[in-house]
Amino acid sequence: MTQEPATDLTPAEAAELQRDLAALQVELAAVLAGSTDAAKPVDLDEPIGRLSRMDAMQQQKMSQANRAGLVLREQQARAALARIADGAYGACLSCEEPVGYARLKARPETPFCIACQTRRERR
Repeated sequence: MTQEPATDLTPAEAAELQRDLAALQVELAAVLAGSTDAAKPVDLDEPIGRLSRMDAMQQQKMSQANRAGLVLREQQARAALARIADGAYGACLSCEEPVGYARLKARPETPFCIACQTRRERR
């Protein structure tokens, strides 16, 4: 017999967080759509100085890194909405203890409680 994951969310909190996740997905999609040009490769044939080209390449790399973080966050939001549908939202994916409303309100897409997230970051 499998034990269901623990969650300490009230139905109202869960509904609020579901709305937050849906809004986050829309926001992230808009930011990702608006940042595609900045992440494109730098045209090496463009007649600009060496320092300007280096600056453009650095900006491109930073934009690519930011986009990667946004893509990850969007995937986490999608996965969190799936967990809501499955009835598993609010439970840590690692230890199955409640993540906590305050943490979920700050980052509704987070899959881990503070303790498990801290352990993962130390590795």
